Amino acid sequence: MKKLYLLSVMLLITAACTSTKNSMDSWVGKTKQTFIKDSGPPVRTFRNDDGEILIYADQIYKKADNTNGSPMTASNYWEYLFVYINSEGKVTSLRNEKQNFPPQQIDATLLNLTNSISAK
Repeated sequence: MKKLYLLSVMLLITAACTSTKNSMDSWVGKTKQTFIKDSGPPVRTFRNDDGEILIYADQIYKKADNTNGSPMTASNYWEYLFVYINSEGKVTSLRNEKQNFPPQQIDATLLNLTNSISAK
């Protein structure tokens, strides 16, 4: 019985992850304007050799028991969404990342060179 329960939980987790990935993949090939119209303006934009990188960021506050908290009593981190736009103005890929620093501290040089972000 425990094995069946564990298998069910694993399948649900896999399905949830697949669903998120599929919804992100559905944006590939759409225009930058369509993405911005649906998601709103990015908090930062960087130009690179291939086009642009749109950066969306949300600050998340969590209490020790992993429930949502207020900014006064909880730890925080940033959830980033990077949207890569080619020179034709089409979405080529999307990437999620969690970091401990705000969008103002993203180093554009490292982002362009390594496809990862780093604080200044």
